[in-house]
Amino acid sequence: MPDEEKWIDLHTHSTASDGSDTPSELAEKMCASCLAAGALTDHDTVSGLEEFLRASEEKGFFGIPGVELSTRLRGKEIHIVGLFIDFTSGELVKFLQARREERLRRNTEMIRKLRENGYEITEEEVHAEAGGESVGRPHMARVLLAKGYFSEMRDVFSRCLGRNAPCYVPRASVTPEEAIRVILASGGLAVWAHPILSASTRSAMRRVLRELVPAGLSGLETRYSLYRESDRAAAKAVAAEFGLLESGGSDYHGVNQPGIELGRKLEIPYGDLEKMLKKLGRS
Repeated sequence: MPDEEKWIDLHTHSTASDGSDTPSELAEKMCASCLAAGALTDHDTVSGLEEFLRASEEKGFFGIPGVELSTRLRGKEIHIVGLFIDFTSGELVKFLQARREERLRRNTEMIRKLRENGYEITEEEVHAEAGGESVGRPHMARVLLAKGYFSEMRDVFSRCLGRNAPCYVPRASVTPEEAIRVILASGGLAVWAHPILSASTRSAMRRVLRELVPAGLSGLETRYSLYRESDRAAAKAVAAEFGLLESGGSDYHGVNQPGIELGRKLEIPYGDLEKMLKKLGRS
């Protein structure tokens, strides 16, 4: 297959965090979608990567180890994806452990608020629903759905767990610079995920990038499931202006986020991956 017809997806999630497919199932679906390569980028955990990479290797598929880290900059949430990370890196493992411990504290507070608002839910039920080590709001939502409090995931978030909803608790602050530092220390590339969602104009993206590029940011997601064509064009132009690598991904979560498919339709070109490999000295 010519490179211009080979597509990739560098932003997906599994049951190790808040996706519905196991890491091996995700690798199988990537192959079935005729993708040439794909990355698993679970939230604050690398626990699914060994299974994902093993399944990818068995199928002759180019599986890429990754992670997604949530940060805050001047009150805005900025997500940083790490690609080609060494997921055994001691500094990365320590950092992720601290993030998960903070998640647990946040979860405890949200569950307390849910109970105060009349929803019978326990931490044990949420952890059993999650299965993996990165536990969060989607797992609480699934418990509430199973108990019949709501009929759709979107209702849980709009009425209980979404931002500004009565049971929401904000994350503790970690800076993008901290996330970038730990990704670089693990030998990876740091990419600003779905920048349009947190900086909706070119000028807003530029303001953020003036801080993050000197910190070592390598790339920008210029293709993403929720982008309009104008969003894609804006992200692409800003990436070129700052000399950043282009990346992209579906942000696939399986049935937990209906309507988002693995990234073949996004047509994220294999050439983007080749440029990353060149920057890493692996071409």
